[in-house]
Amino acid sequence: MYGGSSVSAGRRALLGAGAGAAAAAFFGGSGRAFAEIEALERAIAEFGGEAGMAGGRGPLSLTLPRIAENGNSVALSFSVESPMTAEDHIESVVILAPENPYVRIATFHFTPMSGTAKAATRMRLARTQDVIALARTGDGRRYRAQERVEVTIGGCGG
Repeated sequence: MYGGSSVSAGRRALLGAGAGAAAAAFFGGSGRAFAEIEALERAIAEFGGEAGMAGGRGPLSLTLPRIAENGNSVALSFSVESPMTAEDHIESVVILAPENPYVRIATFHFTPMSGTAKAATRMRLARTQDVIALARTGDGRRYRAQERVEVTIGGCGG
């Protein structure tokens, strides 16, 4: 015979798991999407938030392939138009991939002595997603650029 408290605890666990699965099916995800959104919002907040952030065709340019045949190695480059003077320079640029296991891909720091605010590298992408670049100036202005990359194979898990 089973003990009453352990059976009801087990039933509660099964009911909770069933309810979670039902909610995931209803909302079209496993809760992972909610975690990805929270991680992205946290990364943007750490960078200074989106209030006052300029998007669109601003001084920040993000270059990515539209289709990445291998998610394990995706080329990425960015540049930010700036005079790079002591009064007006790009302080940092962060690259975010919201659907990767770790949202923050890289952070680049610049000073007026950098001369230009640009870089090129490679990254891993878990799946097809929008890659986001955020730039911040020394006086607090922020810019955003975003490009969608279609990943056909590979990636960093998930």
